[in-house]
Amino acid sequence: RGSMGRVGACGDNAAMESFFSLLQKNVLDRHPWGTRHELRLAIVRWIEGIYHRKRRQRRLGRLTPVEFETIMMEAVALAA
Repeated sequence: RGSMGRVGACGDNAAMESFFSLLQKNVLDRHPWGTRHELRLAIVRWIEGIYHRKRRQRRLGRLTPVEFETIMMEAVALAA
């Protein structure tokens, strides 16, 4: 069960506010979008291509997905 909305869940709110601030700065404010579809594609490209690749993730031991994948591929190569 998530902790959003509970007293003391300010960390969750801070993370979301940070995400939306970055989205605003890096996608929404870049230029006017002709259609909602263009904007949707730009948001997805930013999240998948930049945000997820650079954001350190707790479940990956505070590594970025790219760092984690590099370490795992090296481990697989050594084990082979």
